[in-house]
Amino acid sequence: MAHTHPKIVDLTHPLASGMQIYPGDPEVQIAPATSLADDGVVVHALQLGTHTGTHLDAPSHSIADGRTVDGLDLGRLVAPLLVVDVTELAQPGRRIELAQVAAQLEQVVPGAVVVFRTDWSARFGQHDYLEHPFLDAAIAERLLAAGVTVIGVDTLSPDRTDATAESADLPFHDVFLGAGGVIIENLTNLSAVDPARGPWISALPLPFTGLDGSPVRAVAVHRA
Repeated sequence: MAHTHPKIVDLTHPLASGMQIYPGDPEVQIAPATSLADDGVVVHALQLGTHTGTHLDAPSHSIADGRTVDGLDLGRLVAPLLVVDVTELAQPGRRIELAQVAAQLEQVVPGAVVVFRTDWSARFGQHDYLEHPFLDAAIAERLLAAGVTVIGVDTLSPDRTDATAESADLPFHDVFLGAGGVIIENLTNLSAVDPARGPWISALPLPFTGLDGSPVRAVAVHRA
């Protein structure tokens, strides 16, 4: 009997030199360190921040003494996936309120990863990607109460991005990371996830010792 592989949907932006970053984060630079001609092998040097591209925030990203990325339970990051469709609410700089998503959150089961689909990812690499819609902190409280400790967005952040602010104002982060939660940011391709096929998500970080986040390779896995 032939083995039927599950359908994999890639939810990850490619990593490349000069790619868009959160304002103030380290620029991404990828350059050859060795060559086949000179060294017999190809190796590249990477310069990038822990929050480059599709990545996760560990609690220590914004919470004093919060858990670091190498201490996360990986079982939380391979889990059933619920996609909350907020595409009709996705307008520049718009706050998405709990009452607007409450009906969809009725489907939440404890331990699921809940991601919010705005389709703003189509703007990735453009200046207006920074003007994304964002989530009210009451949504974080509702999800935590439902047993959800990992959420994701297809935007720069579940909080408003203000490139002119001297320091970040992160009420959603404060609530969710403050409770030990994990936030996955800069997801893409959420329109390809089929809720009828029981999707799971895998979004595993690199185990950087004592650090605040990591790029991830996020994929949705559908039943064959």
